[in-house]
Amino acid sequence: MSQTFRELLKTIGSGVHTGKDLSRSEAAEATRQMLLKEATPAQIGAFLIAHRIKRPSPEELAGMLDIYDELGPRLDINHLPFEKPVVIFGNPYDGRTRTVSVSPITTLMLVASGVPVVLHGGDIMPTKYGLPLVTLWQGLGIDFTQKNFTKAQEFLEKTGLTFIYLPTHFPLAYDLVPYRDQIGKRPPIATMELMWLPCTGNIHPISGYVHPPTEERFLKTFAMKGISYFTSIKGLEGSCDLACSRTAIIGFGQGGESPFFERFLLDPRDYGFSPTDVHLESTEQAIALMQELIQGQDNELKDAAILNGGFYLWRCGVCDDLKAGFEQAEVMLKEGKLAEKLKEMASL
Repeated sequence: MSQTFRELLKTIGSGVHTGKDLSRSEAAEATRQMLLKEATPAQIGAFLIAHRIKRPSPEELAGMLDIYDELGPRLDINHLPFEKPVVIFGNPYDGRTRTVSVSPITTLMLVASGVPVVLHGGDIMPTKYGLPLVTLWQGLGIDFTQKNFTKAQEFLEKTGLTFIYLPTHFPLAYDLVPYRDQIGKRPPIATMELMWLPCTGNIHPISGYVHPPTEERFLKTFAMKGISYFTSIKGLEGSCDLACSRTAIIGFGQGGESPFFERFLLDPRDYGFSPTDVHLESTEQAIALMQELIQGQDNELKDAAILNGGFYLWRCGVCDDLKAGFEQAEVMLKEGKLAEKLKEMASL
């Protein structure tokens, strides 16, 4: 048993009146001992549920990210043949259960337009056990679970896209997954993962969330990590997907010499989009809908694909305004640009 970890656990687990937040360095040490299994299983489970009840502070999240940066995989993006910042999508690892994701289509639009994208996550995961991104990509013919880290780096350099797959690329983090099921709640690690950046340099983090306090933690944690340019999305099921059924609440962290945060509201109805989100019935249904769109066929997922693709084409600097983004997204679907890009990737 780690006596050091025991003291850190006592700090956060002492209740409302005497419990305290950890410092950034203390949170980093606690995360290190959990990843390296220096803490016992009993200590790790107790820490994760106590931290969940207390709620993580930005300082603690920054400390956790520090250790993920130290012990986790780090992509080299300094010599990529792309001018645009590398987009890093932070979606919940436990997937989707209610709505069909358009994330792969959005990603293909960005990559086909010269915007490199990094994704990260794992397999079907507690506590939601939803449909994960890696499964959707497998259904489209790209199996990221079969690539070692060197191949993942090479795939990014050749195609502009890669996926950090936890079981293979970061097994230390993946070993904490069973605790999510055993404690029955998402631990604070699940919040930290939405901000995890497996590379540094010219990057554009995009983080999805459900509850407004999570976005507040994003702002403060990113500031502590020296990140001033980012996007936050109150998305479908906490993902980075904009909803068709409601006004999107979006945050722009604007970098530069004088960084600032800007709120942006996007009502899909103002641009003629259908006010409904496509219900998820099965993995096969989701993959079939995406495949049809990629091949230029219309279906009920089209509005969500154009809404999301157009927004991100604008936000990532491909198009000058939202209207142009939506127009380009529709043209890319119609002219088979995504099918061409997917075919190129599959050949590699």
